Amino acid sequence: MKIKIPNSIILLFVFSIYNFGYANSIGNPPKKGFTGTLPKNKSVQPIDNIAPTLIAQGNQAYCPLSSANIVTSISITDPDDTTTDAIYIQISSGYVYGEDLLTLNNSSSHPTIATNWSPNEGKLSLISATGYPVTYTDFENAIKDVQFSSSSPNPSGVRNFSISIGQANYLPRNGHYYEYVPYLGITWTDARAAADSRTYYGLKGYLATITAADEAQLAGKQAPGAGWIGGSDAESEGVWKWITGPEAGTVFWNGGPNGSTPNFAFWNRGEPNQSGDEDYAHITAPGVGIPGSWNDLPNSGGSGSYEPKGYVVEYGGTPGDPILHLSASTTLTVAAISSTTPASRCDAGTVTLKATATIGTIKWYNSLTGGILMGTGPSFTYPNIATTTNYYVETTTANCSSKRTAVEAKIITTPTITSTNSPVTNCGPSTFTLQATPSVGTINWYSQIGGTSIENGSSYTTPTVNTNTTYYAEAINNGCTNNTKVPVQLIVYPLPVVSDQTLEKCISSTITLNADVPNMKYLWNTSETTQTITVPTAGIYTVDVTSLAPQNCTNKKTITVIESLIPEIKNIVVDQTTVNIELVKSQDYFEFSIDGVNYQESNMFTDAPSGLQTAYVRDRNNCSSDSWTFIVIIVPKFFTPNNDGFNDVWEVKGLADYPLGEVTIFDRYGKLITQLNSYNRSWDGTLNKKTLLATDYWYVLKLDPNSPEVKGHFSLKR
Repeated sequence: MKIKIPNSIILLFVFSIYNFGYANSIGNPPKKGFTGTLPKNKSVQPIDNIAPTLIAQGNQAYCPLSSANIVTSISITDPDDTTTDAIYIQISSGYVYGEDLLTLNNSSSHPTIATNWSPNEGKLSLISATGYPVTYTDFENAIKDVQFSSSSPNPSGVRNFSISIGQANYLPRNGHYYEYVPYLGITWTDARAAADSRTYYGLKGYLATITAADEAQLAGKQAPGAGWIGGSDAESEGVWKWITGPEAGTVFWNGGPNGSTPNFAFWNRGEPNQSGDEDYAHITAPGVGIPGSWNDLPNSGGSGSYEPKGYVVEYGGTPGDPILHLSASTTLTVAAISSTTPASRCDAGTVTLKATATIGTIKWYNSLTGGILMGTGPSFTYPNIATTTNYYVETTTANCSSKRTAVEAKIITTPTITSTNSPVTNCGPSTFTLQATPSVGTINWYSQIGGTSIENGSSYTTPTVNTNTTYYAEAINNGCTNNTKVPVQLIVYPLPVVSDQTLEKCISSTITLNADVPNMKYLWNTSETTQTITVPTAGIYTVDVTSLAPQNCTNKKTITVIESLIPEIKNIVVDQTTVNIELVKSQDYFEFSIDGVNYQESNMFTDAPSGLQTAYVRDRNNCSSDSWTFIVIIVPKFFTPNNDGFNDVWEVKGLADYPLGEVTIFDRYGKLITQLNSYNRSWDGTLNKKTLLATDYWYVLKLDPNSPEVKGHFSLKR
């Protein structure tokens, strides 16, 4: 006879065998709905299993320092099962470690169910208290009693809860599931293959691709361990791509530790560092840097904290995946005012304040506590307000009211200018410091009646101003102005025109100094106050020349007085008719002459007349002088005795003026050729009426017995 065995008993039997084999292989029994690659020599026959459907409701408000049920209703339907081993409830987004907590309230009413809270994952496991599967009805009743609480007095944001039959973490935002598979020492390529072979109620698995912060939180920071994910730069060093799943080929990072992402990346500090041939992405082990962040490792991983402990499988998003309702999601929103918009206006009038709330009804009050309800809704308009006033806004739910937040209605007084320092005067081209005093607020400065402001503040220093002009001041108070620009005049007074001088004075004499600008006020550095002063000594003298009121502009003149030195001739250099008078010490103010009448600044004379001459030197003020006699003798450089009427004889011009003068001529060997004097003044190039050779000859010239000898040579040319 045939005995009909219920499906639930068959499934329980099969799952017991399946779990036993898998548990003995790696110590991690697979959960209902998972299939994947098993260790060698282990196998299980595939079974048909229809996925259950979870539907939950419970989008509610959360009041600080309270406990709130995460659902208002929950239903689990399964065409071929009435029991399961466990239900997993995870805070899938918004989780705050150390503050947030899920608990089973009224646990005595649920004797078949035990709980396990994982603070790292933010996950509460509802499991069988007896070791036998628990009915869906019992789980539904227990889920209705699961409560969320936060120890923070000021929690914020939204908590999303995923309620799943499988142990995989569920992210409601994208409908994907994330499973951490422990496997010590597994390589990245083996992890990729293993992930590709896994399914979850018909959803195809792949090595996780983490493309947003909430994924990084759920699949990384809230995962029970570290492991491989699907990123690699093996194809092109420094170009990190997702290699697996629907995002395969998507670049998520370029460069090393200081690189950049075109979308999202969550590397640990100093990563990816390519320390060796590190081409594969791995979720960092707990305690190493930023929780849940990534590091790069070689295919085989590393050692210690960098030894692979497993891998993260993602399910969902693959074309052809079935539509499942294995998980349900609910939310708790912390009742709070999330933003406010204060209002301001110039002078008294109507203001409208705005606020937004995370949840609930927005209410406006006139005090921080108690007070009068002024209005409700996201905006509040007060018809006429004359002074700055704070109003207070809160959001109210069925269970609680949020902390009130102050929103300012600001009344700004339109300012006026009470004073300026106009007109502002300066002596000569200069910068001007302009000042204006507002009744309240500050000053905007303008260089013309229109245009834009060039400076803000109660004082403004202009660029250099050369001519009279006008600037404008406008009072402004937090954007409020009466649009009246007050002129400030800038007047440029001319400076007295002075020029510095250098004057010379004779030793032991006085000199009169003159400011040279009449009808002014004067102040010399000698303390004298007249236009002219007389000083006895050399030095530097200054006088401040100040124009009369209202200008009162001062310019300084400097007069340098030097004493003339006594000129002293050191030597007279005569070259034919060129004369150079050399002094012991030259000065710019010395003058020179060779006739005692005509003086010049240069100490060199050309075309000097022959004969006995006198050189003179004096200072320009004619304080002192010196003189020295010298002789100008014109000695020919050559002669050509060829009877052509030109240079036929050699003759010293001017020798006739010196009766005692004598010129002795020698050949190149020192032989005396002839002697010339005032009576015999020329030589025709012969000796004893014989023609001498064309060559150089030497001479010695002496004008009188007491005069110095003048020596030289000349050429005889034929």
